[in-house]
Amino acid sequence: MTKHLVKRITLYTSILFLIILSACGNSSENDQVRVAEVTRSIFYAPQYVAISEGIFEKHGIDVELTTTWGGDKTMTTLLSNGADVALVGSETSIYVYAQGTNDPVINFAQLTQTDGTFLVSREKIDHFAWEDLKGSTFLGQRKGGMPQMAGEFVLRNKGINTQDLDLIQNIDFANISSAFASGTGDFVQLFEPTASIFEEQGVGHIVASFGKESGKIPYTVFMAKESYLNKNPDTAKRFTKALYEAQQWVDTHSAEEIATSIEPFFPDTELALITTVVDRYKSQHSFATNPMLDEEEWNNLQNIMDESGELPKRVNHSKLVDNSYAEDAQK
Repeated sequence: MTKHLVKRITLYTSILFLIILSACGNSSENDQVRVAEVTRSIFYAPQYVAISEGIFEKHGIDVELTTTWGGDKTMTTLLSNGADVALVGSETSIYVYAQGTNDPVINFAQLTQTDGTFLVSREKIDHFAWEDLKGSTFLGQRKGGMPQMAGEFVLRNKGINTQDLDLIQNIDFANISSAFASGTGDFVQLFEPTASIFEEQGVGHIVASFGKESGKIPYTVFMAKESYLNKNPDTAKRFTKALYEAQQWVDTHSAEEIATSIEPFFPDTELALITTVVDRYKSQHSFATNPMLDEEEWNNLQNIMDESGELPKRVNHSKLVDNSYAEDAQK
């Protein structure tokens, strides 16, 4: 064999090796999924666990997480292709569907199954009764959003109508807590960790949980446009499988372990406070233990919307919910 031929064989072998190496590298690259979350909250602990514990990465998913602060902004981001997946209340998918669309937003994996807000009083009340709200100024959430509708649902069940109090709903979602801190309202409806931070600082006092009172609802769900799911079924399947694994991790680990895992997502909140909040949510079963969004929860959601006068029209569970990914994740 001539030296020239040996060189050619060596060159071809090297090229072939590089091609194989490149192909292997491409196949092992993770699929990027751009997720827009409606707010940054300990309420979404399983999502952060899936990132911090490397569960998404294990399933070949690279999550690019953005906080979009408010249901309307989150849905706008999704519809304008600024995100692949949105983490937001299921009611937003109904609003989009009712407006008429050829590319509906599909709920494919549930994250939380109760309301995540707490009633915070400016003054300390040793023996709180819901009657205490009558005649007060109540700083509520955005009109038409799930927090506000669930809040009104609880109030009605407690015999309190919105006419019984001065209800403020014209403050942007991201500014509600600062408005209360600056002196607006006798009561406010807040997510964690803000509610506990306010209690720790003496700004307010947690007197009740809307999550305990509202019952099971598909409160926060991962959703995507139908076209995205049709084009990326394997990505959606692996995303949901990772979520389910994280949900099981949260269900079987202590509040302290969960808090330690998600601490990097809350750099301005002390670990002890994160632990308290996680324990509070776990004790009221706010974290869904699997991604399924069942028909009973869906109908409960629409009943709450209807009672609030915010349901544009009833939509069958099968129209806007696809449980196939959740079912596959649990196999």
